[in-house]
Amino acid sequence: MSKIKFAVVGCGHIGKRHAEMITRNPDAELVALIDIKERPKLGIDAFQVPFYNSLESFLSSDVKTDVVTIATPNGFHAPQAILALNAGNHVVIEKPMALSKSDAEQVIFKALHQSKQVFAVMQNRFSPPSVWLKDIIQKGIMGQIYSVHLNSFWNRDDRYYTVDSWHGKKELDGGTLFTQFSHFIDVMYWLFGDIKNIKSIIRDFNHQHSTEFEDSGVVHFEFVNGGIGNFNFSTSVYDKNLESSITIIAEKGSVKIGGQYMNEVEYCHIKDYEMPTLAPTNPGNDYGAYKGSAQNHHYVIENVVDVLKHQKAISTNALEGMKVVDIIERIYQSAQ
Repeated sequence: MSKIKFAVVGCGHIGKRHAEMITRNPDAELVALIDIKERPKLGIDAFQVPFYNSLESFLSSDVKTDVVTIATPNGFHAPQAILALNAGNHVVIEKPMALSKSDAEQVIFKALHQSKQVFAVMQNRFSPPSVWLKDIIQKGIMGQIYSVHLNSFWNRDDRYYTVDSWHGKKELDGGTLFTQFSHFIDVMYWLFGDIKNIKSIIRDFNHQHSTEFEDSGVVHFEFVNGGIGNFNFSTSVYDKNLESSITIIAEKGSVKIGGQYMNEVEYCHIKDYEMPTLAPTNPGNDYGAYKGSAQNHHYVIENVVDVLKHQKAISTNALEGMKVVDIIERIYQSAQ
């Protein structure tokens, strides 16, 4: 088969990351870039492909494509995915898949009618600690899960929430759980399943001048499959990121994965079990004053190619992408 042809909508940090990973994959081809800003202002000179100022103008062109990757502000994800699906393309949607469960459902409905695939980008599933943790939980090595504790404490200040940015605007951003911490909610859901009996408190401590939503929260819940959990988050940490961690207390042992991006096994003590040596986790990309959890996007592109060429399973399918949106939506509803 010929190479899988990709067009990328949104040429910010993440969009450029997707474009770079597409050009590095021998079975993929970047055929177009799309952004509302003028090309010279985007820093995309390395990509010698046609450029369009709107998704509509690209879709009406004669450029052949298989996949449209959507890396625009969060509020555009669902409507742009529907446009691309209507035009007969598969879609890759950066997190979050949508800003509401109902919008995510519309994307899935359209994909089913068009017989096209929807790939929800949750690349933290590919990090070595996440892969290892998924394996030992699936095999029951830890026994019954008693409690899970997720902590995400980051810094997002005026270096991030700039006046000209979409970050911080409710309609386009959605909130810290959508933009900053959906990856970690996804990992929790991927490992332990859905949650219920959610009780949450959210507050805006020091971002009233820069965002239209909360910067901190405490969430308590039960897992549908058994066990209890909590999620503590904040973007009010002074100057730099502190951690994103998950601690698991279980029948036969305990595990903690920490680091800034849930990328380091900090503790493992399990009955009759020896911790293997894991492959190193690639560092996050330096996005100006911040580093992002974008180190595994090459796995995302590989998975898209494998699914479309070899009919392998999607790493994060549309239903899972919708479920993460649903969990976030219910956390926010609980706080009202």
